[in-house]
Amino acid sequence: MMKAVTRTRQWQRWVCSSCLSQRAVPALQRRRFSNSPKSAAVEIEPIIPASHAPPLYRDEDNTLRSVFDYPRFWREFSSHPGGVSVGLFRNAYLKEPRGFLTFARVSLRKARAVVSKVLAASSVQEYRAIVRDLDRLSDILCRVLDMADFVRVTHPDRNMQRMASMAWDMVYQYMNELNTMTGLHDQLAAAMANPDVTAVWSEEEKTVAEVLKLDFTKSAVNLPKKYRDRFVELSSEISAVGSAFVQEMAPDQDLIVLPSSDLRGMDPLQARELTRGGKVHLPTMSGQAALALRTVHDADARKLIYYASRTASRRSVELLEHLMRLRAELATLSGFESYGHLALRDRMMARSPEAVDKFLRALAENNRPKAMQEMAELLAEKRKAYPAVKRLDPWDKDYYSDLIRRPLRLTGRQGDLLSPYFSLGVVMQGLSRLFTDLYGIRLVPKQPVVGETWHPDVRRLDVMSDTEGHVAVLYCDLFYRPDKSPNPAHFTVRCSREISEAEMAEVWQQSKQDPDVPPFASPEYAANDGMTFSRQPNKTIKQLPTIALVCDFPHPSGHGEQQPALLSFFQVETLFHEMGHAIHSVLARTSFQTVSGTRCATDLAELPSTLMEYFAADASVLGQFARHYESNDPLPYRMVAQKVRQARRFEASDTENQIILAMLDQALHSPRAAQPDFDSTEIFHGLQRTYGSAPPDPPGTRWQGFFGHLSGYGSTYYSYLFDRVLAQRVWEVVFKSGDRGAALRRENGERLKESLLKWGGSRDPWKCLAEVLGDERLAEGGEEAMALVGSWGSTRQN
Repeated sequence: MMKAVTRTRQWQRWVCSSCLSQRAVPALQRRRFSNSPKSAAVEIEPIIPASHAPPLYRDEDNTLRSVFDYPRFWREFSSHPGGVSVGLFRNAYLKEPRGFLTFARVSLRKARAVVSKVLAASSVQEYRAIVRDLDRLSDILCRVLDMADFVRVTHPDRNMQRMASMAWDMVYQYMNELNTMTGLHDQLAAAMANPDVTAVWSEEEKTVAEVLKLDFTKSAVNLPKKYRDRFVELSSEISAVGSAFVQEMAPDQDLIVLPSSDLRGMDPLQARELTRGGKVHLPTMSGQAALALRTVHDADARKLIYYASRTASRRSVELLEHLMRLRAELATLSGFESYGHLALRDRMMARSPEAVDKFLRALAENNRPKAMQEMAELLAEKRKAYPAVKRLDPWDKDYYSDLIRRPLRLTGRQGDLLSPYFSLGVVMQGLSRLFTDLYGIRLVPKQPVVGETWHPDVRRLDVMSDTEGHVAVLYCDLFYRPDKSPNPAHFTVRCSREISEAEMAEVWQQSKQDPDVPPFASPEYAANDGMTFSRQPNKTIKQLPTIALVCDFPHPSGHGEQQPALLSFFQVETLFHEMGHAIHSVLARTSFQTVSGTRCATDLAELPSTLMEYFAADASVLGQFARHYESNDPLPYRMVAQKVRQARRFEASDTENQIILAMLDQALHSPRAAQPDFDSTEIFHGLQRTYGSAPPDPPGTRWQGFFGHLSGYGSTYYSYLFDRVLAQRVWEVVFKSGDRGAALRRENGERLKESLLKWGGSRDPWKCLAEVLGDERLAEGGEEAMALVGSWGSTRQN
C-alpha cells in the first residue's frame, strides 16, 4: 500500500558583462568578464544572444551563477557565524546520527495511532476521512523511508549512513505488515462502497482511494492467510534472487587474450596498458573491450571479443530464469495471468501486456525502414574494403558505425570545444531563466544554516513562484567526490501534501507529551518536523516538496579557482534531464502525497525529464545562457547541431535494439515463464531474428544474462521508449511547431503545466496527454491509444 518513491531508473539566458552585479562577483573573478577579442578557433555562425535577465531578478540571477562557478564567492555566501545545528534538511530529529532512530520511533508511534483511528472508523464522517488518514499514514512512513534512502547512498558520514539504514529497516518492516493488514483494506473498501462517503470526496481523493486499493490487491491482502504467508515468502525470495542476479552477473569468459598485433586500430596507449609478454589481456566486460569492438581492424579479433562480451555465465542465466519463475508463481498466487499483468495493473498507462505489445509492434513497424537503411549504409561501408561481401556480421556493426561517425566529430580537442560555453553556473542560470519564461518560477540561492546540508559543496536553492511565493526547496550536490555514487539522480526527499488544522493540533499536543520529540516553535513546524512549509492564501498549510539533485561534475577547485566547472554537452543534457524530474515535483504540488510530483503513472514519469533534453539542444534556449566563461562570446550553435547529428547518426538502430529488449522484458514476464521448457536464450534470439534488421547474436551467446534492468523494471522496461515517443510528440506539437522561440513562450509552458505537469498522479494520464497534445484519440487510453503512440515513432530527423 505504501510506497517510497525517491528517484525516478534516468537548460538558460546569458548575462552581459555590464550587467554583472558588483556585489555578486568579487573583483578577482569579475576580471574574467571583461570584453576580449573573439575567438577565431572555430569560425561558425554564433547563436543570437538574448537580452539579459529581467531587472527585477538580476541580482538573484547573478548570484545563482556565482555560487556554482566561483568557490571563493560560495565560501563567503555560505559562511555563517555558527550556532546550534538545525538538523539535516532542517529536520529537527537529524542533528546527529542517532536522531534517525528517534525519528523512526516517533514516526512509527504516529503511524500506529493513525492505523488505530482507521480501524475504529464506524460513522459516515469517520469513513469520509479514511483516504486522507491513509495518505497521512503513507506520508509519515515515507518521510523516514525517502530521507533514509537518500542519506544511506549519498551522505559522506558512514555512521549517518548506518543509522539511516537501521531507520529504513525499522519502518520498511512495519510497512510490509500494513500491506497485508486486512483491516485497513476492509475499511477502505467499506468507505469506497458507501455513496454517502464518496459523494463528498474530491476527484483527487477518489484517485488516491483507487491507488491505495490497487496497492492492497497487489499485496495479496484479500487472500486467505496461508496464501498471504506464501506471498510474503515469495516476495522475500524474489528480492534475494534479484539482488544476486545483479550482483553476481558475470561473463562466461572473464579475459580475452590476443596477440598485440591483432588489435591494430585500437588506441595504442590503452592497448599498451593491457599488454604483457606480447599478448593483450582484455577484460571481457570493460570499456576497453567496447572500444576494441569499435576500432580494431581485424574482423577475427572482433569476433572473439564479440562472442565473449555477449555470453553471460550459465550461473547468471540460471539466476535470471529462476527470478522469472518466482515472479510467475507470485502472479498466479495473486490471481493474475502473468507477472506482466500484475505489474502493469498498478499506476501504468499501458495497463496490460497486450497494450504494451501493441505499442512495441507499432513502434517497430515505424522504425524498421530507417533501421534497414542504416544497415544498408553499414554494409556499403564494409564493401569499400571488401567489395564481394554479401552481409554484415554481428561484430561489424559497432566498427563500421564508428567509421561513418568519425567525419562528423568536431575537430580539435573534443573537450575544449563546447565545454567552455557551459560552466555549471551559467547552465544553472539558464535553467532558472527557462523556468521563469515557461512557468514563472525561478531558482534563488539560499544561505544554508548549521547542519542543514551534508557537505560544504551542497548548494540550497529556493524555488520561487511569481504568483505563489516559495514553492519548493532544491538541494544541489553536483560536484564529484570519491565517496559518492557517480550515477546522476533525482531524489524526492519529501513530497507535497496538505496538512489539516486537526493534524497540526494533534502533533503539537504530542510534541509536548513525548520526550523523544524535539521542541518546536509552533504547530506548523511540529507538523513538518522542523522543515520548510508554505501557507496558502486560504490559510492552508502545505509541506513543501524537498528535492535533492546528485551529479558528479568536475569540481572547480580541481582547476584552480580561476576556472569554474565546465560541463560537456552530455553533462548539460544530464543536468537538464534530472531537472525535468525536479520541475515535475515542484509543479505537481497536490494535496495528497500519494499522487504528488513524480508519483504518477510509472510509464509517464520520464516524460518531463526526457522532454528537457530537447530544450538543451534548442538554439533559442541556448541563446539564453551559453557564453564562453572567459571571453563571454556566444556559443556557435552549429557546434551543438553537429554534436547532436553525430549522436543521432544511427538512432534507428539503437531504437530497434531497445524495442527488442523491451519485447524480451515482456516475454520473460509472460505466462511462458511458468512453462517447463522456458528458455530465455531462445526467446531472446527469436526476437532478434523476428524484429531485428541488424544481424542477430550467433548461437552459443547468452547476452540476456547481462540485462540487469530485468530485475528492477520487471515488465516495465518499455517505459523508456514510450516516454521518448511522447516527449518528441510534446516537443513537436507544443514547443517546436517550426517556430523559433516557441520553446520560450509562457503560453506553451502554461499549456504543458496546466494540462499535465501540475496533476502529478491525481488525474488520468491519458486525459492529460489528450489535452496537452490536442488529440482526443488518446483520452480513453487502451490498446489502440498505445498503438497510436507507437505509430508516431521516436527517431528524430537529423
